Amino acid sequence: MDTASSSGRTRDLDEIDFESISHETVRQRLKKTLKPHLSDYWAIPPEQDADFVYYMEDVLDLYHEPYDENRPVICFDESSKALRGHKRDPLPAKPGAVARVDHRYERNGKQRIHLATEPLTGWVNVEITERRRTTEWIDRMVELADDHYTDAECIRVVVDQLNTHNPAGFYQFFPPDQAQAYLARFKFHYVPKKGSWLNMAEIELGVLKRQCLDRRIYHAATLRSEVAAWQAHRNAVDRLIDWQFTTDDARIKLRQLYPVEIEEN
Repeated sequence: MDTASSSGRTRDLDEIDFESISHETVRQRLKKTLKPHLSDYWAIPPEQDADFVYYMEDVLDLYHEPYDENRPVICFDESSKALRGHKRDPLPAKPGAVARVDHRYERNGKQRIHLATEPLTGWVNVEITERRRTTEWIDRMVELADDHYTDAECIRVVVDQLNTHNPAGFYQFFPPDQAQAYLARFKFHYVPKKGSWLNMAEIELGVLKRQCLDRRIYHAATLRSEVAAWQAHRNAVDRLIDWQFTTDDARIKLRQLYPVEIEEN
């Protein structure tokens, strides 16, 4: 059996020194052949899901309320970044050759990313922590109330239904009077399960990952510094999130989610 070489002539398989072929060459060949990037994973909600519809319409209606500085709408979400370093120094790009990074790396743990954004003003705030628990979430909410929106009458927060995002946590970490005072300043709006795409904070997290986190970072201090620089730049740019999808759109495009049949106009 023979195979075609890059020069165009055929070579017998017995002539090929397979031991000389690197693991990275094999990986790249398989990647081009199998194209794993063409496979996407979606959290698709089931049909006729009243629970999904309830939370979805609540969030969609909130997004289309007019801007009110006394009642800001904040979207909050979390992610993580694995800290990894190079075992061998990368080879920089040069004429005729792209930069090369060894596929092997050193692990240095993981850091949690907490992102809050106000879509109608473009403000974004990112905090980095070692863990993601109820106490870290409460810390982020307290920062919103005490540092960023001190004069707001009500801070409306869009968040997913992760078990750590529990308002009862205020009573876990504060005396009753103080917990009640904090909760009086918040109203939480939960996106449905399997509906994280409804949280606009995911858009900002996507931008953060593309612009800042799409490379190996080994030290937590470096991660914090890089994210802080990204945050400063992001807040200096005049850009807002223009959310177009409405409840009316959902009742047309996602009509299969509604238990009761929707009549066509």
